[in-house]
Amino acid sequence: MMRIAAVGDVHLSEQCRGRIRPELADLAERADVLLLAGDLTRLGTMEEARTVASEFGDLAVPVVAVLGNHDYHSDRAEEMTSLLGAHGITVLEGTGVTLPIGDRTLGIAGTKGFGGGFAGKCASAFGEPQMREFARHTEELADKLHSALCDLHTDVTVALTHYSPVSDTLHGEPPEIYPFLGSYLLGEAIDACGVDLALHGHAHAGTERGTTPGGIRVRNVAQPVIGTEYAIYEIEPGSKWPDAALRQSPGKGDRPSGGTR
Repeated sequence: MMRIAAVGDVHLSEQCRGRIRPELADLAERADVLLLAGDLTRLGTMEEARTVASEFGDLAVPVVAVLGNHDYHSDRAEEMTSLLGAHGITVLEGTGVTLPIGDRTLGIAGTKGFGGGFAGKCASAFGEPQMREFARHTEELADKLHSALCDLHTDVTVALTHYSPVSDTLHGEPPEIYPFLGSYLLGEAIDACGVDLALHGHAHAGTERGTTPGGIRVRNVAQPVIGTEYAIYEIEPGSKWPDAALRQSPGKGDRPSGGTR
Protein backbone atom coordinates (compact mmCIF):
# COMPACT_ATOMS: atom_id res chain seq x y z
CA MET A 1 0.00 0.00 0.00
CA MET A 2 1.32 3.44 -0.96
CA ARG A 3 0.29 6.43 1.13
CA ILE A 4 0.26 9.70 -0.77
CA ALA A 5 -0.21 12.94 1.17
CA ALA A 6 -1.30 15.93 -0.88
CA VAL A 7 -2.36 19.55 -0.54
CA GLY A 8 -2.54 22.60 -2.77
CA ASP A 9 -3.29 26.29 -2.52
CA VAL A 10 -1.57 26.94 0.78
CA HIS A 11 -0.80 30.52 -0.39
CA LEU A 12 2.04 31.16 2.03
CA SER A 13 3.27 34.66 2.78
CA GLU A 14 6.33 35.67 4.79
CA GLN A 15 4.12 35.99 7.87
CA CYS A 16 3.12 32.31 7.62
CA ARG A 17 6.56 30.94 8.51
CA GLY A 18 6.33 28.31 11.22
CA ARG A 19 2.60 27.64 10.86
CA ILE A 20 2.64 24.47 8.76
CA ARG A 21 5.92 22.81 9.75
CA PRO A 22 4.67 21.58 13.17
CA GLU A 23 1.75 19.82 11.45
CA LEU A 24 4.25 17.82 9.38
CA ALA A 25 6.24 16.49 12.33
CA ASP A 26 4.69 13.02 12.10
CA LEU A 27 4.18 12.97 8.33
CA ALA A 28 6.64 10.11 7.78
CA GLU A 29 4.53 7.91 10.05
CA ARG A 30 1.42 8.61 7.97
CA ALA A 31 2.60 8.93 4.37
CA ASP A 32 5.34 7.88 1.96
CA VAL A 33 5.42 11.09 -0.07
CA LEU A 34 3.98 14.63 -0.03
CA LEU A 35 2.63 16.20 -3.22
CA LEU A 36 2.00 19.95 -3.50
CA ALA A 37 -0.57 20.99 -6.14
CA GLY A 38 0.52 24.57 -6.77
CA ASP A 39 -0.23 28.05 -5.46
CA LEU A 40 2.39 27.60 -2.79
CA THR A 41 2.74 31.39 -2.49
CA ARG A 42 0.44 34.40 -2.61
CA LEU A 43 2.33 36.69 -4.97
CA GLY A 44 5.15 34.51 -6.26
CA THR A 45 7.95 36.45 -4.59
CA MET A 46 11.25 34.92 -3.57
CA GLU A 47 10.61 35.90 0.04
CA GLU A 48 7.44 33.81 -0.04
CA ALA A 49 9.30 31.00 -1.77
CA ARG A 50 11.77 30.93 1.10
CA THR A 51 8.83 30.51 3.45
CA VAL A 52 7.63 27.56 1.37
CA ALA A 53 11.11 26.06 1.57
CA SER A 54 11.21 26.49 5.35
CA GLU A 55 7.80 24.85 5.77
CA PHE A 56 8.02 21.97 3.28
CA GLY A 57 11.72 21.57 2.57
CA ASP A 58 14.02 18.81 3.82
CA LEU A 59 11.22 16.63 5.22
CA ALA A 60 11.61 12.98 6.13
CA VAL A 61 9.59 11.99 3.02
CA PRO A 62 10.09 13.05 -0.61
CA VAL A 63 8.24 16.24 -1.58
CA VAL A 64 7.13 16.79 -5.19
CA ALA A 65 5.35 19.93 -6.40
CA VAL A 66 3.99 21.85 -9.33
CA LEU A 67 3.66 25.60 -9.34
CA GLY A 68 0.34 27.44 -9.65
CA ASN A 69 -0.78 30.71 -11.18
CA HIS A 70 0.04 32.66 -7.98
CA ASP A 71 3.58 31.30 -8.09
CA TYR A 72 4.05 32.83 -11.55
CA HIS A 73 2.73 36.27 -10.62
CA SER A 74 6.11 37.92 -9.96
CA ASP A 75 7.83 36.21 -12.92
CA ARG A 76 10.25 34.37 -10.63
CA ALA A 77 9.15 30.80 -11.38
CA GLU A 78 12.58 29.58 -12.51
CA GLU A 79 14.30 31.03 -9.47
CA MET A 80 11.59 29.61 -7.23
CA THR A 81 12.03 26.16 -8.77
CA SER A 82 15.78 26.30 -8.13
CA LEU A 83 15.34 27.48 -4.55
CA LEU A 84 12.82 24.78 -3.72
CA GLY A 85 14.99 22.16 -5.37
CA ALA A 86 17.90 23.17 -3.14
CA HIS A 87 15.66 22.33 -0.18
CA GLY A 88 14.71 18.89 -1.45
CA ILE A 89 11.43 19.84 -3.15
CA THR A 90 11.22 18.49 -6.71
CA VAL A 91 9.23 20.88 -8.92
CA LEU A 92 7.74 19.36 -12.07
CA GLU A 93 6.73 21.18 -15.23
CA GLY A 94 6.06 18.82 -18.08
CA THR A 95 8.41 16.37 -16.41
CA GLY A 96 8.21 13.26 -14.26
CA VAL A 97 10.04 11.62 -11.40
CA THR A 98 10.26 8.03 -10.15
CA LEU A 99 10.48 7.37 -6.42
CA PRO A 100 11.22 4.06 -4.68
CA ILE A 101 8.56 3.29 -2.06
CA GLY A 102 9.59 0.14 -0.24
CA ASP A 103 9.99 -2.51 -2.93
CA ARG A 104 7.68 -0.67 -5.35
CA THR A 105 8.01 2.44 -7.49
CA LEU A 106 5.87 5.57 -7.60
CA GLY A 107 5.89 7.70 -10.73
CA ILE A 108 4.68 11.30 -10.68
CA ALA A 109 4.32 13.53 -13.73
CA GLY A 110 3.24 17.11 -13.34
CA THR A 111 2.47 20.44 -14.90
CA LYS A 112 0.84 23.67 -13.85
CA GLY A 113 -1.70 23.16 -16.59
CA PHE A 114 -3.92 26.00 -17.73
CA GLY A 115 -7.50 26.95 -18.52
CA GLY A 116 -9.57 26.60 -21.63
CA GLY A 117 -12.68 24.80 -20.48
CA PHE A 118 -14.20 21.41 -21.05
CA ALA A 119 -15.63 19.37 -23.90
CA GLY A 120 -18.29 21.26 -25.79
CA LYS A 121 -17.57 24.54 -23.99
CA CYS A 122 -13.92 25.26 -24.53
CA ALA A 123 -11.54 27.72 -26.11
CA SER A 124 -9.99 27.00 -29.49
CA ALA A 125 -6.83 28.23 -31.19
CA PHE A 126 -8.74 30.48 -33.58
CA GLY A 127 -9.27 34.18 -34.03
CA GLU A 128 -7.27 36.89 -32.32
CA PRO A 129 -3.61 36.23 -31.49
CA GLN A 130 -4.41 36.50 -27.78
CA MET A 131 -7.06 33.76 -28.01
CA ARG A 132 -4.80 31.52 -30.05
CA GLU A 133 -2.00 32.01 -27.52
CA PHE A 134 -4.37 31.20 -24.63
CA ALA A 135 -5.57 27.97 -26.22
CA ARG A 136 -2.15 26.87 -27.40
CA HIS A 137 -0.60 27.32 -23.98
CA THR A 138 -3.00 24.69 -22.64
CA GLU A 139 -2.33 22.42 -25.60
CA GLU A 140 1.43 22.63 -25.10
CA LEU A 141 1.27 21.87 -21.38
CA ALA A 142 -1.19 19.01 -21.89
CA ASP A 143 1.09 17.51 -24.56
CA LYS A 144 4.06 17.69 -22.20
CA LEU A 145 2.04 16.07 -19.41
CA HIS A 146 1.04 13.28 -21.79
CA SER A 147 4.67 12.63 -22.73
CA ALA A 148 5.88 12.71 -19.13
CA LEU A 149 3.14 10.35 -17.95
CA CYS A 150 3.66 7.87 -20.75
CA ASP A 151 7.40 7.83 -20.11
CA LEU A 152 6.80 6.51 -16.59
CA HIS A 153 6.87 2.76 -16.07
CA THR A 154 6.14 2.38 -12.38
CA ASP A 155 3.93 0.35 -10.07
CA VAL A 156 1.79 3.39 -9.30
CA THR A 157 1.50 6.53 -11.43
CA VAL A 158 0.10 9.89 -10.33
CA ALA A 159 -0.69 12.98 -12.41
CA LEU A 160 -0.13 16.23 -10.50
CA THR A 161 -1.50 19.52 -11.83
CA HIS A 162 -2.66 22.87 -10.50
CA TYR A 163 -5.51 23.43 -12.93
CA SER A 164 -8.24 20.81 -13.02
CA PRO A 165 -8.40 18.08 -15.68
CA VAL A 166 -12.16 17.57 -15.20
CA SER A 167 -15.25 19.63 -14.47
CA ASP A 168 -16.49 17.20 -11.78
CA THR A 169 -14.29 18.71 -9.08
CA LEU A 170 -15.35 22.26 -9.98
CA HIS A 171 -18.92 21.80 -8.75
CA GLY A 172 -19.56 24.64 -6.32
CA GLU A 173 -17.65 27.13 -8.42
CA PRO A 174 -19.58 29.58 -10.66
CA PRO A 175 -19.97 27.85 -14.06
CA GLU A 176 -18.95 31.09 -15.75
CA ILE A 177 -15.35 30.67 -14.53
CA TYR A 178 -14.91 26.96 -15.39
CA PRO A 179 -12.81 27.88 -18.48
CA PHE A 180 -10.33 29.58 -16.15
CA LEU A 181 -10.12 26.65 -13.72
CA GLY A 182 -9.01 23.85 -15.99
CA SER A 183 -9.07 22.07 -19.32
CA TYR A 184 -10.35 18.79 -20.70
CA LEU A 185 -7.03 18.45 -22.55
CA LEU A 186 -5.33 17.64 -19.24
CA GLY A 187 -7.92 14.93 -18.67
CA GLU A 188 -7.31 13.49 -22.12
CA ALA A 189 -3.58 13.29 -21.42
CA ILE A 190 -4.27 11.51 -18.14
CA ASP A 191 -6.68 9.03 -19.73
CA ALA A 192 -4.31 8.29 -22.60
CA CYS A 193 -1.62 7.07 -20.20
CA GLY A 194 -3.84 5.19 -17.74
CA VAL A 195 -2.62 6.60 -14.43
CA ASP A 196 -3.82 5.53 -10.99
CA LEU A 197 -4.73 8.92 -9.54
CA ALA A 198 -4.87 12.56 -10.63
CA LEU A 199 -4.46 15.39 -8.12
CA HIS A 200 -5.05 19.11 -8.63
CA GLY A 201 -5.83 22.33 -6.77
CA HIS A 202 -6.94 25.83 -7.86
CA ALA A 203 -10.71 25.37 -7.38
CA HIS A 204 -11.18 26.65 -3.83
CA ALA A 205 -14.98 26.36 -3.90
CA GLY A 206 -15.06 23.07 -5.78
CA THR A 207 -15.51 19.53 -4.53
CA GLU A 208 -12.92 16.90 -3.72
CA ARG A 209 -13.89 13.92 -5.85
CA GLY A 210 -14.24 13.50 -9.58
CA THR A 211 -13.51 11.08 -12.40
CA THR A 212 -12.07 11.45 -15.89
CA PRO A 213 -14.11 10.23 -18.87
CA GLY A 214 -11.82 7.20 -18.87
CA GLY A 215 -12.62 6.34 -15.25
CA ILE A 216 -9.50 7.61 -13.52
CA ARG A 217 -10.11 9.05 -10.08
CA VAL A 218 -9.42 12.77 -9.68
CA ARG A 219 -9.02 14.56 -6.35
CA ASN A 220 -9.13 18.33 -5.76
CA VAL A 221 -6.68 18.86 -2.90
CA ALA A 222 -6.96 22.64 -2.64
CA GLN A 223 -6.68 23.30 1.08
CA PRO A 224 -10.02 25.13 1.33
CA VAL A 225 -11.65 22.01 -0.15
CA ILE A 226 -10.00 19.29 1.93
CA GLY A 227 -10.31 21.41 5.09
CA THR A 228 -7.11 20.11 6.65
CA GLU A 229 -3.34 20.41 6.37
CA TYR A 230 -3.15 17.53 3.90
CA ALA A 231 -5.14 14.58 2.61
CA ILE A 232 -3.80 11.05 2.44
CA TYR A 233 -4.68 8.70 -0.41
CA GLU A 234 -3.86 5.03 -0.03
CA ILE A 235 -3.30 3.13 -3.26
CA GLU A 236 -2.70 -0.56 -3.63
CA PRO A 237 -0.47 -1.11 -6.68
CA GLY A 238 -2.58 -2.53 -9.48
CA SER A 239 -5.81 -0.98 -8.18
CA LYS A 240 -7.48 2.01 -9.84
CA TRP A 241 -9.61 2.81 -6.81
CA PRO A 242 -7.74 4.84 -4.20
CA ASP A 243 -9.33 5.34 -0.80
CA ALA A 244 -9.08 8.73 0.88
CA ALA A 245 -8.33 9.25 4.55
CA LEU A 246 -8.16 12.86 5.70
CA ARG A 247 -5.97 13.80 8.59
CA GLN A 248 -7.81 16.34 10.73
CA SER A 249 -5.08 18.64 11.97
CA PRO A 250 -5.60 20.23 15.40
CA GLY A 251 -4.02 23.43 14.13
CA LYS A 252 -6.12 23.87 11.03
CA GLY A 253 -7.96 26.87 12.43
CA ASP A 254 -4.68 28.84 12.39
CA ARG A 255 -3.73 28.12 8.82
CA PRO A 256 -3.56 31.04 6.33
CA SER A 257 -6.65 31.77 4.28
CA GLY A 258 -6.72 30.77 0.64
CA GLY A 259 -7.07 34.23 -0.88
CA THR A 260 -7.73 34.53 -4.61
CA ARG A 261 -7.23 31.73 -7.08
